[in-house]
Amino acid sequence: MTNKLANLLIIPSLFIAYSSFAQDTMPPADQVSISADKQQAQLKSNVGIFEKNVEIIHGNRRIKADRLEVHKREDLGDNKQLLVATGKPAYFEEKQADGTLMSASADEVRYDVAKRLLTLIGNAKVTQAGQKINAKSITYDMEQQLISAERGEDSNDRVHTILVPVDSKKSKGQL
Repeated sequence: MTNKLANLLIIPSLFIAYSSFAQDTMPPADQVSISADKQQAQLKSNVGIFEKNVEIIHGNRRIKADRLEVHKREDLGDNKQLLVATGKPAYFEEKQADGTLMSASADEVRYDVAKRLLTLIGNAKVTQAGQKINAKSITYDMEQQLISAERGEDSNDRVHTILVPVDSKKSKGQL
């Protein structure tokens, strides 16, 4: 009976954990859609685990992964969530205010909700507005729009960036 009660409480508590995942501009009724083949929760440590074919859609964000852990702890700050997605690769997408899509992928994608800090580890890639960065690891402060990329210590591969020139007619507001 206790397991049945715990299972009934897991799903609503995970939805509450995701509720602060929205930006302030999102309406309060915005839904979080979580799909996975398997779900479990470690209630003592406040960790929700979703496995196999995981997809989360929430407002302008989407995460796809083989496995996702949702950590909820007081020491993580105001929103108290850390999302750790793993896969070959795991994906993170967010539609930006200007309508462009920021997409990221890596073997491990970590998203600190309160800090809006995206950390990509292993075969990391970020694409935004035609610009691309590939590296062993990438840290992206989405709030400050700061990005840092590094090659692996044991690798000869360097950080690779592709910059696409802005079309001057579009930037001048072609009439």
